Amino acid sequence: MHELGVVFHCIKEVNEIAAENKVSRVSSVTIQLGEVSTVIPYLFEDCWNWAVKKETVLKDCRIKIEIIPAVTLCEDCKREYPTVQHGKTCPYCGSLNTYLVQGNEFMIKEIEVVDKAPGSVET
Repeated sequence: MHELGVVFHCIKEVNEIAAENKVSRVSSVTIQLGEVSTVIPYLFEDCWNWAVKKETVLKDCRIKIEIIPAVTLCEDCKREYPTVQHGKTCPYCGSLNTYLVQGNEFMIKEIEVVDKAPGSVET
């Protein structure tokens, strides 16, 4: 299960951003997760909920997960289609000359702050 490693990396990134912005408490983090990113949402969420209990700035921070649908483009007919439904073969022309356009992402989209430390600057 690599979700725990991904969670630790995400927590590290959020902690660094919080420190740079003098944030003392984060209430939620929203991530965008590609449909075919290999990160399983419910496992990521379970790992997150376990890991943030041991944190200071992120203690009991909620995770919000937005799924980005996987979309593939056919180079031959120039049409896009849902990757999960059809795989690598274009459902319009049968070509295998295709590539993934979106759906493999893992991005921190938003960090919601409860409060900021005294003397911090709004950005």
